[in-house]
Formats: sequence, structure tokens, C-alpha cells
Amino acid sequence: MARASRAVGAAKRPRGRAALRAHAAEVLARLERTYPDAHCALDHRNAFELLAATILSAQCTDKRVNLVTPALFERYPDPEALSAAPLEDVEALVKTTGFFRSKAKSLVGMATALVERHRGDVPPSMDDLVELPGVGRKTANVILGNAFGRNDGIVVDTHVSRVSNRLALTRSDDAVQIEQDLIPLFPRESWTQLSHLFIEHGRQICVARVPRCERCPLNDICPSSRV
Repeated sequence: MARASRAVGAAKRPRGRAALRAHAAEVLARLERTYPDAHCALDHRNAFELLAATILSAQCTDKRVNLVTPALFERYPDPEALSAAPLEDVEALVKTTGFFRSKAKSLVGMATALVERHRGDVPPSMDDLVELPGVGRKTANVILGNAFGRNDGIVVDTHVSRVSNRLALTRSDDAVQIEQDLIPLFPRESWTQLSHLFIEHGRQICVARVPRCERCPLNDICPSSRV
């Protein structure tokens, strides 16, 4: 994962845990109003398709992944089919997502593990998911939250990392630490949606190079605001 860009200004955290929680609550409320339709941007019809798409999304845009997965899933619609796929065929199908050799290996390995260990089903467990080839905690959180409706953690990608730092909700550039910093600040039932909100905000307003602070619904409470 790329390191988060530094905050635009000298971001200062609200003083005290209560103040930080209140700040987080206001951030969540405003983003929910601003992006009422925020959702997982990876096209999928089931947990297996979401798992494969999420593996492909590493170092790649969701838009590009969505262009690739229809052909992949048409040819290999389930773990059984993908586990038996020739590696070079999968490489050709996912080539435009980047790092295609390692991704193809992870996809076939993931499917094989599902067949051999879980009877072809995607397991609804963090411990089981992170044992699959190509799956780390971030990917597991995506699957648990969006395929199974389980809020076991918070997905931290580059957008979530950047937005969290600029809002002074964390001081870390490490994804694991950022997740641990965010978890106590937000209600558990909001964890999955929180990532979607931060990602949407990071794409539309809080962009990496020059954030559009003049249009930001958080500019009066953001310590990094330019306005």
C-alpha cells in the first residue's frame, strides 16, 4: 500500500478523547449526508467474485478491475473452475490490472484453497480468509463487510489513510495502526460504511495532490483545510 500523503496544514488533533470522539461523530454525520449512496465500487454478484476482484484491485483502480472481471468470471465462474485454470490463461485475462503474474497466481491459489479447505465456499472468518493466497487483513475486511455484513474491522486503503490523517483522526501512515486508531472512534455498525465514505470523499474532494477544500463539507472542522 502506498504511504499516505502528508496533511496539507499542520493538523492538530482535538484535545482529549471525548473531543476526538465528538470530532469523529461530526465527520461521520456530514459524510453520510454528503455521500448517501457510497458503496463498494467493485462489481460483484457473490462473495467469490468480490474476493477475486479485491485481489485484483491491489495497485489498480476499481474501474479497471471492473473492466476485467466480466471476462474472467464468464470463463471461470466459481472456485472449482478457477482452481483448474491454466495460469497463463488467467494471466492474459488480468494483464491490464498490473502485477498480473502474481495476481493470477494468487487467484488460482485462492480458488484452490477454497475448494480444498472450504468446499468451494468463501469462509466468513477473518482467520480463515487471511490464510488464503493473496488475502491480507484489508482484503478480508472488504469481504466480511460487503459480502457477509460483518463489521470486524475497517478497510484502510490510500484514500482512507489520506483522509484520516488530514482530519487528524490518526497520526500514522501504517494501515494496521490507522485501523486501530479509527476503531474506537466510530460505532462498530458504521465501520464498513465508513471506509466507503472516506474513499468517496478521497476520490471527489480530498484528493492526493491538491484537495478541493473550498468544496469540502468538512472544511470548517478539518485541521488541514486550506480555507
